[in-house]
Amino acid sequence: MWWGLISAVAAACAYGVGSVLQAVAARSVDQGGSGIDPGLLVRVLRQWRYLLGLGLDALGFLAQIAALRVLPLFVVQAALAASLAVTAVGTLTIGARLTVREWSAVAAVCVGLALLGISAHGEGSRPVGFMFHIGLLVGALVLGGIGFLAGHAPERLRCPVLGLVAGLCFGVVAIAGRVISTSSLVSLLSDPATYTVAVAGVLAMLFFASALQRGSVTTATALMIVGETVVPSLVGILALGDTTRHGFVLAATAGFVLAVAAALALARFGEVAAEPARDRA
Repeated sequence: MWWGLISAVAAACAYGVGSVLQAVAARSVDQGGSGIDPGLLVRVLRQWRYLLGLGLDALGFLAQIAALRVLPLFVVQAALAASLAVTAVGTLTIGARLTVREWSAVAAVCVGLALLGISAHGEGSRPVGFMFHIGLLVGALVLGGIGFLAGHAPERLRCPVLGLVAGLCFGVVAIAGRVISTSSLVSLLSDPATYTVAVAGVLAMLFFASALQRGSVTTATALMIVGETVVPSLVGILALGDTTRHGFVLAATAGFVLAVAAALALARFGEVAAEPARDRA
């Protein structure tokens, strides 16, 4: 179980540091003229920091999958939301400043994860049927349809709905990663959950990027955090047999609420490249 906790924290650190490296790389290249510049992506991909950030994202995903094999979903997803604390501290290197409230949130994330760590009970997943795996793929496709419809919603609803749908897609990735069959290459390739990870992952990134383009970074990130933590955690408890150590239900509940609430307080760091660094009152 402890290596699962280490994997979850490693995933959070990899995602958080990767975000900062990608932001630094994006700010160091010529932004070009007004409007959308396709050449920007080419210039960014020439930056070693951006490539290193992508590599850290890949390592973070592998660490997340490893953690999901032995830990309850509510622990892993709360840890991933806590990657915003890593990003927040990392933005100090690119000129950002943290308020007292945000430093307090970083500390609260650490306390919340510590409570989750001591309360987690790792026994793997309760067996689920093939239809559950099919249902995950269908669910990802349904969320995809909702996300594309949300892109045409009224402006005041577009950003929060896209952020929430992106979070739910990330949650589907986590659930699929938890139940995916890895006993052999044949079982891996024949498992619908394998394709769910790819489909839901692409949709999540697409919808989150769209939400950031259409509204507040804070709003989009906050709704994404809710979607990727609360729903998967409930699925883990109700369908996959996630439990806490005996007598640690209150500690686990407090840790989850504290970690997620603190992550919400750090939601402005959901896309550090989206806003210029500036002083805050």
